[in-house]
Amino acid sequence: MIGQSITANFPSGFPDAALKVQKEFVERRNEIINFKDKEVLISPYMCNGIIATYFACLEVSDLTDIPEGMIGFTLPFQTYAKINCTNQSIGEAYDRIFKWMNEKGYVQRFLENTCPIEIFYFEDHVEEEDVEMLIPIRT
Repeated sequence: MIGQSITANFPSGFPDAALKVQKEFVERRNEIINFKDKEVLISPYMCNGIIATYFACLEVSDLTDIPEGMIGFTLPFQTYAKINCTNQSIGEAYDRIFKWMNEKGYVQRFLENTCPIEIFYFEDHVEEEDVEMLIPIRT
């Protein structure tokens, strides 16, 4: 992945911080030459309950050409709980996925070479975009 990040207080700085870095990144995504699909924004994040670092990235074929001011990294293979929602229902989707995980006995892997991921699928001229949310779980 290649992208940009922002760190802000949590929860008071969100979702504003996430929206800010996504907007800034979308304006620069054409600088990434080895992207797989520039209409899919991948946003992993790390949060310790006090501060959070949120990324806006594109999946790339390799990490050889990283534009100035961006970061490149690889996420290891993980098992995730997944839920689909829209950019208008993310908060409700988090409530639903954590309720489901609790009912099924799944526990989130927390900062163990893992991070949750939000995946946004851009569509022209729509207010609601499809989003996938992935929460790393212990198996």
